[in-house]
Amino acid sequence: MSATTQTAALAGPAKDQAVARRLGRRRYRINAIVQVLCVLATIVGLAFLASILLTLIWRGAAGLSITVFTTITLPTGSNGGLLNAIVGTLIQTALGTLIGAPIGLLVGTYLAEYGRGSLMANAVRFVSDVLLSAPSILIGLFIYQLAVQPFDGFSGLAGCLALAVIVIPIVVRTTEDMLQLIPPSLREAAAALGAPKWKIIVQICYRAALDGIMTGILLAVARIAGETAPLLFTSLGNLNWSVSLTRPMASLPVTIYQYAGSAFEDWVELAWVAALLITIGVLALNIIARLALRGGRH
Repeated sequence: MSATTQTAALAGPAKDQAVARRLGRRRYRINAIVQVLCVLATIVGLAFLASILLTLIWRGAAGLSITVFTTITLPTGSNGGLLNAIVGTLIQTALGTLIGAPIGLLVGTYLAEYGRGSLMANAVRFVSDVLLSAPSILIGLFIYQLAVQPFDGFSGLAGCLALAVIVIPIVVRTTEDMLQLIPPSLREAAAALGAPKWKIIVQICYRAALDGIMTGILLAVARIAGETAPLLFTSLGNLNWSVSLTRPMASLPVTIYQYAGSAFEDWVELAWVAALLITIGVLALNIIARLALRGGRH
């Protein structure tokens, strides 16, 4: 082999190594840039979240007192509280979740376990996705036509139905996604032991997907706890004490809507207190549910 041939043979691998090093440095720079951008985006998001929480605590904690939890809403200057709004929110949120969550769970189970690939399942999934992205005010108008106008009056029950409609598509989507993540081998092993399909779903699939399903339900609760628009067309709000589902019912979101833009300082202060209570309530519910699920797994 001549000297020229040997030099050309050695230059090939050296050139390839140089190209590989350049590509490696380029990938490293791109990875570093993307990593920095991700960290910056995280910091910005956390900064906005911290700003919201600090503002709520600063403005809301100043108005917290025992009167807030023991007195109903009263005219300005009367040292009113939020007792009727707190109780109304608890009732409507609880009933809305109790109505909507089981329906969403069953529909999500049908989509994941019984209707895979069928025309009916695709139609149900499409309608669920439309409801998931629909403005809540449209849901309020729908329930207004269905449960308010025919009975000539606003009611707490209508508010519960509006919130239930909001809960359903959220639970449907999370239930379907969580059940589809369960490996088919788990179902096949249970079926090989002679378990019927309904028992496989209830005792195997639901247990395996429990964390995800509960996360979906908690997301739905967090969503409806602060909804105002559908309640304005259904339960309307009530400045007096009322726990009757057939009469207008107070709620914290509606109270915030009514008080936040008021010209009276005590009402504005109560609006901040109500916003703080909703935030603390949703946060506490999430923490309790996480601890309960963790304890159940142990």
